[in-house]
Amino acid sequence: MSPTHADRLGTPGANSSTSVLLLGSGELGKEVVLAAQQLGIETIAVDRYEGAPAMQAAHRSHTIDMTDAVAVRDVVSAETPDLIVPEIEAIATDELERLEDEGYDVVPTAKATRLTMDREWIREFAAEDIGVPTSEYAFADNYDAYSEAVADIGVPVVVKPTMSSSGKGQSIVRNADTIDNAWEAARAGSRSDTGRVIVEELVDFDAEFTLLTVQHADGTTFCPPIGHTQEGGDYRTSWQPHRLTSTQLEAAQEMAQQVTAGLGGNGIFGVEFFVRDGEVLFSELSPRPHDTGLVTLGSQQHSQFELHLRAILGLPVPDVTVDEPGASAALVADESIEMPAFTGVADALKTPATAIRLFGKPEAYDGRRMGVVVATGTDTEVAQGRASDALDQLSVVEEQ
Repeated sequence: MSPTHADRLGTPGANSSTSVLLLGSGELGKEVVLAAQQLGIETIAVDRYEGAPAMQAAHRSHTIDMTDAVAVRDVVSAETPDLIVPEIEAIATDELERLEDEGYDVVPTAKATRLTMDREWIREFAAEDIGVPTSEYAFADNYDAYSEAVADIGVPVVVKPTMSSSGKGQSIVRNADTIDNAWEAARAGSRSDTGRVIVEELVDFDAEFTLLTVQHADGTTFCPPIGHTQEGGDYRTSWQPHRLTSTQLEAAQEMAQQVTAGLGGNGIFGVEFFVRDGEVLFSELSPRPHDTGLVTLGSQQHSQFELHLRAILGLPVPDVTVDEPGASAALVADESIEMPAFTGVADALKTPATAIRLFGKPEAYDGRRMGVVVATGTDTEVAQGRASDALDQLSVVEEQ
């Protein structure tokens, strides 16, 4: 990464100012934009639909099909950003690699962005190349191979596309009656032309957690572990710190450092783990701020978004501690709404030490995250109770 990024922080729009172009402008991208603007960085938000959350905060925005290589190149050529920051998986990653070869700085690297889209590559890299412990798994690109994988591993199993995001296409096979449906769901939810799927042992875990891992010019920094819950493979709640033994924490940190170092580049990585019978198992990772890390908006002095910016700009990254135990809870729509509005905000904000982020997405659908509650407390249990209480007051409704 060019050392000049940190030396050219100033007035956005000036020729000397550092500029960041986000590919993907959801709620996580919006927080990146806000953190960037606090450092005098010019921000450009790109997404597939108009009015995406980060677009509402950025200096400029573009609406394109981000899987279209020509469209991505046209935007980059028009903006000539100092940093290209992918925020989602559905991007023309081959074009990012070509742009990187031409001198553009892709975060963390174009290769890392491409490889972590692929569950097959990351699982084989972690389990076979590095040798970290994972659950049992197999891959299939046709129905016969899929059926054989399910039989070999044994139900219950989790079935996912090898390329997808936010739990799309993921389901659990608990008996023979659901095998066909899981196959069809995974194929339909795939972002790959092949429709290849991964069949994983359903881990009867004691806990699951995220270790936010910051790769930067001076080495690796870890945030305290974040516990979380999911529904259908998508984040619903998180809390920090999550209790681990010193042995478990050291194992997770070693695995996270090995995997992220193997990918290369600077920035924050969300590395996910299971704990089963006391053993820490590697699950997945994302080369960007993580949805479970929204809790850091309340629990850490420097949120994951600030740490991400510091790392990619070449600024100092401090040791990270939990200032006050925190918790987050996602506000999720349960139906399609063309013009969403929110009720209960005033009542929710009566909850002590609680903040609300409403993302401003222009439409809602069943399962879509529309906001988040972040709370702090004397311990994680108090923080979780406050986040839950505030969330109970909120609803997504049709605007009148």
